[in-house]
Amino acid sequence: MKKIVKFKLNNEVITVEVFGDETLLTVIRTYLDKTGTKYGCGIGQCGACTVLINNEATRSCMILVEDVDNKEIITIEGMQLPNGELHPIQKAFVEIDALQCGFCTPGMILNAYGLLLKNPAPTREEVLIGMEENLCRCGSYNRIIDAILNAAKELNEKVKI
Repeated sequence: MKKIVKFKLNNEVITVEVFGDETLLTVIRTYLDKTGTKYGCGIGQCGACTVLINNEATRSCMILVEDVDNKEIITIEGMQLPNGELHPIQKAFVEIDALQCGFCTPGMILNAYGLLLKNPAPTREEVLIGMEENLCRCGSYNRIIDAILNAAKELNEKVKI
């Protein structure tokens, strides 16, 4: 039986009619055509499907869409700033070349954003721990960590102004 689920996606109120057993990832990619969120392993271990739900990094392949009713979700498509510029985390990934094939990048960026929301000035060790469950098959880990640390520094400098 289908049910109505309403949530905010990238600052837009969305209402979808879905089967209760559909994952958030399926709804985001298939029904809402937000393909930046990737299907990786399907069991919540790679991080490619990471989105923010109420500012908490969450594997969208592991959560049913009915469980996000009345919640706020951010995907990679919702990361850009209101003026259209890339978010500082996205910018840092580009500047440091913290991506190769790019498949893991949206999940990495959303996980990093969730980390920086909780800890705006992490140490390298805290970033390593916070990102350890996001996998990059290309092995860009050092550049990913550097990008996150640079983004944290830039975000903290902007707040101090």
